[in-house]
Amino acid sequence: MTISLIAYRDNSCDPKKCTMKKLERFGMMKIVTRISQVPKTTLLLDPTAEFVLSPPDKKWVRSITALDCSWEVLDTTDLGPWKGRRALPFLVAANPVNFGKPFTLTSVEAIAAALYILGEKEQAESILAKFHWGLNFLKLNEEPLNEYANAKDSAEILKIQSEYIG
Repeated sequence: MTISLIAYRDNSCDPKKCTMKKLERFGMMKIVTRISQVPKTTLLLDPTAEFVLSPPDKKWVRSITALDCSWEVLDTTDLGPWKGRRALPFLVAANPVNFGKPFTLTSVEAIAAALYILGEKEQAESILAKFHWGLNFLKLNEEPLNEYANAKDSAEILKIQSEYIG
């Protein structure tokens, strides 16, 4: 795989249903249990981030980290040291629990979306293929993902997103 994948897990979800644990079992993901173990140079997927992910971020991204934890207990002020915090643009979930809901992605959907936007479509497909519903995420979001992946910057991503949110 070209981009290393990391997840910060606080063990608040069922490990049998956890998408990050499953990717870890396949050797596709490294899980850390303390926020201090997350590299400061990573692309940190954070829905509260000031900036949205865009293709130009590819030039500095070596790893992507998902915050696979309860948002009720995560203090986002603790995330200040990470300069590479990025939010994802509008996408809808394909997982069985939140199917069709906007901005309610599993961690694997979020990482796959980031990979796709950064031009790593094969890696996105590879991780999603481990879930019976996984590749449906790409089908369901095919049009916006392709537009986001071809955007020139985050301003264009936000413009594209506004067309979907309406």
